[in-house]
Amino acid sequence: MSDLWIFGYGSLMWRPGFSYEEAAPALLRGAQRALCVYSWVHRGTRWRPGLVLGLDSGGSCHGLAFRVAGARAAQVKSYLRRREQVTNVYRASLRRVHLLDGSGRTVRALCFLVDRSHRQYAGRLPVARQAWHVRRGRGRSGHNLDYLANTLRHLDEMGIVDRPLTRLRAQFAARRVLRSELSRPRAR
Repeated sequence: MSDLWIFGYGSLMWRPGFSYEEAAPALLRGAQRALCVYSWVHRGTRWRPGLVLGLDSGGSCHGLAFRVAGARAAQVKSYLRRREQVTNVYRASLRRVHLLDGSGRTVRALCFLVDRSHRQYAGRLPVARQAWHVRRGRGRSGHNLDYLANTLRHLDEMGIVDRPLTRLRAQFAARRVLRSELSRPRAR
């Protein structure tokens, strides 16, 4: 059995939930990280949706690629199906990912791309509307603000600048409704 590579761009980066043999910074071209999915389960409800990240078409995305041993690949795929495809808003797809670990490797990695035809697809919401959903959202996996804080913290640690998320952080800081970990300025 061949090894399985998985591309993480949001919560999979800071909470993969599976064992892996290797993790490397990675770049996916043709899709970008976007706060474009209404969360009805993990960070909100159908009546009070949160807002979570999706890989949307266009651009590129820096994240983490995880290598899982072939012997555990089916088990990890099953776990990810239960976690990422609760409402089928994401489509699993194998995409070329460039590892940024100095090896020059390109691997085919399992990615979860947002389905733009799904009713949970939020599209490109104005920053104020994003902040409104994130502030209110709470679901099975906790508060939407915690999701955003953990993602921003991990991106900061990796040295990844995500301009839309930085604008959202600034929106919260300006309104003084943000938890301290989100309002901290970015370390350079």
